[in-house]
Amino acid sequence: MKDLNKHIEEKLSKSYGAKNISFELKDISENSREVVFYASSFNVLDSDNDVIRKGAFTKSIQERGAASDGRKIAHLRNHDFEHQIGNIKEIYEDDFGLKVVSKLGQSTKANDALLDYQDGILREHSIGFNYVQDKIKFVEESALNEAGHWDITEVKLWEVSAVTFGANEFTPVLDVAKGLDNKSQLIKKLEQLNASFLKAIKNGKGTDERLENLEARFKQICELQKALATEKPLIKSTLKEQSRVSDSDKTIQSNNLFLNF
Repeated sequence: MKDLNKHIEEKLSKSYGAKNISFELKDISENSREVVFYASSFNVLDSDNDVIRKGAFTKSIQERGAASDGRKIAHLRNHDFEHQIGNIKEIYEDDFGLKVVSKLGQSTKANDALLDYQDGILREHSIGFNYVQDKIKFVEESALNEAGHWDITEVKLWEVSAVTFGANEFTPVLDVAKGLDNKSQLIKKLEQLNASFLKAIKNGKGTDERLENLEARFKQICELQKALATEKPLIKSTLKEQSRVSDSDKTIQSNNLFLNF
């Protein structure tokens, strides 16, 4: 019991959490600039050993959903509140998960995001949230995991983010290169992503910043493919770390490769 309480305290002590899913964009309309996607799924064991249950987002939707009067749940890119790309028009739970309809804005970043959605570079989504005390329960020897799992019946949802593809699905593969099936699946997705990057670069649409980022990310994906081919991954985790910026020269200090961008 002491160890269990300690684990609960550790979860609650997280100032901010992020969870990714691998389900791709459901729909996009260039004319209306609306995108439709699932930001989370229910009853699925994730890499944090959590299972989010239907109803976990109900309170957040009531308090911060599209119809609320308070601070709204944001549509971001890479969990960056300085990078808001859309305004959520609908957000609700169905039997599968948390479904979102968002209208992309008119800003430069939002226009770049629209192009990235269309080219298949932004493929999947993630949630930014806090755990809620007394809404976390450990289930021992469950059907989902013999070692047990955490049942999550409520979270505080702050934002949904567009990412290239979800981190949770691939972290074990990148960490140890385990499992031929998972590895083959990852390589296939990387090949699809490469095709999207090449298409976007050839089209040459968007800002110079977007095109420069596309070229850099394309090179990173190529290096990752080489690493996977030799079963020596260059990346130990797909969780994106915040870049640190020097106050003196504002130079980004980062030598790592990330998949969530």
